Parts: sequence; C-alpha cells; structure tokens
Amino acid sequence: MSFRLSQRDKDIIGFINQFRAVDRDSLVELFFKQLKSPVNACNSVMVRLYRLGLIERTQQYSPTVYLPVDAKIKKNSQKILHFLSILDIYKQMCTYSAPKQVIVEDKPTGRKGGIEPDLFCIFKGSPFWIEIQRNQYSEQKMQVKINLYEEFFFSDEWKALHWQPDRAAIFPSVILITPVRYAVSSEHIRIIQVRSINELMEKYRSSAKQQRDGRSKVAASSSSGIKINLT
Repeated sequence: MSFRLSQRDKDIIGFINQFRAVDRDSLVELFFKQLKSPVNACNSVMVRLYRLGLIERTQQYSPTVYLPVDAKIKKNSQKILHFLSILDIYKQMCTYSAPKQVIVEDKPTGRKGGIEPDLFCIFKGSPFWIEIQRNQYSEQKMQVKINLYEEFFFSDEWKALHWQPDRAAIFPSVILITPVRYAVSSEHIRIIQVRSINELMEKYRSSAKQQRDGRSKVAASSSSGIKINLT
C-alpha cells in the first residue's frame, strides 16, 4: 500500500510513541485546536492512522486512548492511567512554557535499581526530575526513593548526561507531584512537593513577588547553588 504522511501525522505518531498512551482529547488540544472542527478532524486523522497500522488504540476508556503499535501493555492495563497522568503533567507545563528535552520514564543511571523518575524535562530553563505519586506510600518508602537520588548525586555520573549544558553541570531538582506531603528531606538535592504544576507556578510567582517587594533577600536555590527561576 502506498500512502504519504503529513508532518502532523508524523508528529502525532512520534508523540504517542514518546508518551506511550495519549487520549483523544489531549491530541485535540495539542494538534488540532486551531481548526474549525478540531474533534472531527482529530477523529478522522486517528482512524486513518489506526487503519494504516501506524498506531494502536483501546476503547476501554472514553475518549479513546491511542498507543504505540509495539506497546507492551495490555489495552485494559492500569499502566495506561499512569502514562495519562504523566501526559497531564506535561500539558500543565505547556500552558506556561513548552518543556524541552522531555524523557518519559527516564532511567538516567542506565541500570535496574537506580532512580526512575516518571518524567525528565527542562522547564523554564531549569532541569527537573518529576515523580508522580498517584497512590499514597509510607514516608519510609518515600525517603528510600530520595536516598536513591542522593546516591546518584554522589556518583557524579549525572554530570555526563546528554542534556547537560556546556558550562557547569546541574543536578535536577526533584518534584514530587503528590496530594500528600511527606516528611522527606535531603541535604544535597532540592525536593519540591506540590499537588500540580499549577501549584508549583503559583508558589514561585509568590516567591518572586516577595523578592521584588524586598521581603525576601535570598533567591530560591538548591544546596549546590542552582538557581530555580520559574517566573
């Protein structure tokens, strides 16, 4: 069969491969919202790509969720909700600034048992590893997770990651997206606990306003002196 893909077709397929599970409404928002009938246009494109065998889909969810053709997750798997939660965080960031160097389920150590953040990205000029906690865990288990980040910090392996700037290497801040605040701490890495990216932005807008008003003389920074400026 002979067919030609548009650049948008290729971008959609690449996006689905990157995020593993993408719902129809997110595709409308990200690729079709400028059109007169965005939902109809999206449905037409996705049916065509599915019939061409370039994507998979599951109708276990409403609206339909699209998957890569080589997806190794079952179409009714709870893992799909996990990937959709990562996508939701990405979309929240896009409302402020498109994140760069996005890696879904990053494995920076390259080995089993190391840190495995749900998402890595450079957002508003700062690198972040993001952990999305959909379920509540014990504080002990969460501290173990933080300890793994500290181990990676001391390994210095992070200084060679491909996204590092040419200047001095930066260890990303760790964002915990969680409805529950955990009593976890680190003397070496910056940990930020928020319910959403929207809350994160409000937090730093408030901080920036306090600095402008002269009520705060110390800029938000990590223990290694990395400034985080999200405004």
